[in-house]
Amino acid sequence: MERPDFFSLKNGEKVKLPFSESEYGRRVNNLRAIMDKNNLDMVILTSMHNIAYYTGFIYCSFGRPYGCIVTKNKISTISANIDASQPWRRSHCDNVIYTDWKRDNFLKAIVSIIGRDDPPKNIGLENDHVTIDMREKIGSIFTFSVFNDVSKDLMQLRMIKSKEEIEIIKNGARIADLGGEEIVKNIREGNTEIEIAIAGRDRMEREIVKTYPEAEYMDTWVWFQSGINTDGAHNPKTNRKLNKGDILSLNTFPMISGYYTALERTLFLNYADDESLKAWEANVKVHKRGLELIKPGIKCSDICHELNELFAELGYLQYRTFGYGHSFGVLSHFYGREAGLELREDIDTILEENMVVSMEPMIMIPEGNPGAGGYREHDILVIGKDSAENITKFPFGPEHNIIKN
Repeated sequence: MERPDFFSLKNGEKVKLPFSESEYGRRVNNLRAIMDKNNLDMVILTSMHNIAYYTGFIYCSFGRPYGCIVTKNKISTISANIDASQPWRRSHCDNVIYTDWKRDNFLKAIVSIIGRDDPPKNIGLENDHVTIDMREKIGSIFTFSVFNDVSKDLMQLRMIKSKEEIEIIKNGARIADLGGEEIVKNIREGNTEIEIAIAGRDRMEREIVKTYPEAEYMDTWVWFQSGINTDGAHNPKTNRKLNKGDILSLNTFPMISGYYTALERTLFLNYADDESLKAWEANVKVHKRGLELIKPGIKCSDICHELNELFAELGYLQYRTFGYGHSFGVLSHFYGREAGLELREDIDTILEENMVVSMEPMIMIPEGNPGAGGYREHDILVIGKDSAENITKFPFGPEHNIIKN
């Protein structure tokens, strides 16, 4: 039996995507404008975030390559046979499925989309994502083509959110707050990080289903940390039991169709000692000032410099661990990053309308020192024409988050 190297399969009907046809059309038109500007005949997307952004399809790689081919008149995803027709149903465009019967059928699928008669002279790639191995393989089938990096151009397009994107981000922030509320209900001495995290995650997933009943559901998570486990912002939850006086770090992350939002708060169980209160209040003071600074027209690095001066004045600058905030959109803890829109000393991007950023100062005092632990607050702000809207409503600070369940 002769089995195909690639094929198309339209099994079932197209389903409702998180955004409208006009929204996807706007995104693809912007991409083609980048292609025209850089004289590109074709772009090969390989990252989860850009494929999701331009097509609606979020792939699950499991070691297999996935892609999206964009030319001046075509757009098509390329997916593995293991996913059958789901990539076609969950995208606004065409889809080609490659099979596992022969090695590198993924490459043959690329050629099938563009044809052999007029090979592209200039091709755009995501240099920040494509592997060396895949770059060499693509080069082997387009031996006379010139390759250009489009990753930074695409990142800049994603940094400005549409009305539809901002709506999904606002719903995500609301759902993150609900997860935080559920976590607080479950905080008590003897309960474990993992069980408290499960309660928060379940609450968020049920609310996502209620809000988006026709979506797919994947990747919503919680990091709930206590004691020494609070020292890193991305530390996984453990089976550690909570004790009175513990510093706690609440982190909820609802994922809606690839769009990440977050709530992060410092809490204490039953009481906080004087040194812990001093450190916490210092971080809260910086957080409040950071919220005031976020507005259109201000440079990311300028925000950092002012907050660094405030931390130094308070005596805690040496305990600061990472940047003061970042962009939101199609990203999670394993894909995506709009690095050009981060509140760091080396980023000179100027905030403008329809950008979305966090304010999240953190200090970490090592074990053995008074007030030991990691302190972090996190709010999400949508930049408007003249000001910024804080879409995080969960309260912060000692007056709210010393939990006495």
